[in-house]
This record gives sequence, structure tokens and C-alpha cells, in this order.
Amino acid sequence: MSELITKPCTAFRNTQRLSSGPLIEVAMAVKAALEADQTDTILVFDDANGKVVDLDLRGTKADIITRLSAPPQASPSNRPPRLADPTPVAPKGRGRPKLGVVAKEITLLPQQWEWLATQPGGASVTLRKLVEEAKRKTAIQNTKAAQEATYRFMSAMAGDLPGYEEATRALFAGDRERLEMEIARWPEDVREYVMKLGVKG
Repeated sequence: MSELITKPCTAFRNTQRLSSGPLIEVAMAVKAALEADQTDTILVFDDANGKVVDLDLRGTKADIITRLSAPPQASPSNRPPRLADPTPVAPKGRGRPKLGVVAKEITLLPQQWEWLATQPGGASVTLRKLVEEAKRKTAIQNTKAAQEATYRFMSAMAGDLPGYEEATRALFAGDRERLEMEIARWPEDVREYVMKLGVKG
């Protein structure tokens, strides 16, 4: 089954949550709601990034599933071939492991091994530092992605609500307490979804 069909989404009818769950379930709930009342304003949001999801709801459920299941165009992989570690593996000697270190194989290009060998503390210390720095950057990226997702939703659903500008400032300042205070007067479902998106970082 296509990942698009199962990705988590949420539909809002005006400011009330209509449906939440896999996209196909949300799509069918939206279809039923529109068939009952075509004057409703309904928006569907991707729970992962806060973007509005455009749906083609013509035809039967099978028709909708077929459209959502259309495979994306595959792109050729540009991954370079895996190279073996040119450094000979030393036999394991006696000694106790430090800091819970686990030895596993990694593969690098010869020039990368040469660069690691010139770093203070050697390859292991340098690799650990690189991993920690990458984790720190990933955390920052995750926080930024959560803020952007929340902002997309707020722009679509809450631009006319009281405290919107102040809430936006609090969001990008990372001030959760102030954000909660600024959106306290918003409709409950909108408020809850803002906080759901905003805590992902």
C-alpha cells in the first residue's frame, strides 16, 4: 500500500477537527462531509509538515485509492559504491571497554582515513565528536522543521484569530509557555493541533 494513503493527516471543518488518521480514512470522511454540506470549508493537513493536502475526491473509494496509490517516479540512486576499510584490523587484545564503546565496521575512502589519522585524539575520538555535532545539528533542524510546520498550519487556520502575531513570535522564540498563553482563546481543536505540531522538535 502506498505510504501516501497511510500517512497521518488531520482534516478541519471550519475550526473543528473533522477527522484524524491515515490519509485515506481522512479523505473519505471529508468526501462524506462535503456530500452532506458543500458549503463547509474543509482543509486537510499533513501531520508531518503542516502543509495543506490537496485531494481529488471524485468517484468511489476505489477511485480515490487508485489515485493516491500512483507510485512516485523513481529517481536513480547516486550512492557511491561501498569501499572496504583499507586499514588492517588489529586483533582484539585484553582490556576493558571504555564508556560502553562498541566496535563496529565503518567504510571510508582512503583520503578520509588519512584525514582522520591527522586529527588530535585519532580516528575514534574525531568520529565521536563528529557524531555528537551531527546529533546537535539534527536537533536544531528538527526544532526548525516543527516550527515551520506549526507556522504553516497557523497561517492557514488562525491568521484572523486573536493573538496570532504574538503567538507566531512565541513559536519562533521557542517559548512554549507564552505560545500556550497567546492561543488560549483559540478554538480547542485548533489550539491542540498547534501544540501537537509544535512539540515535534
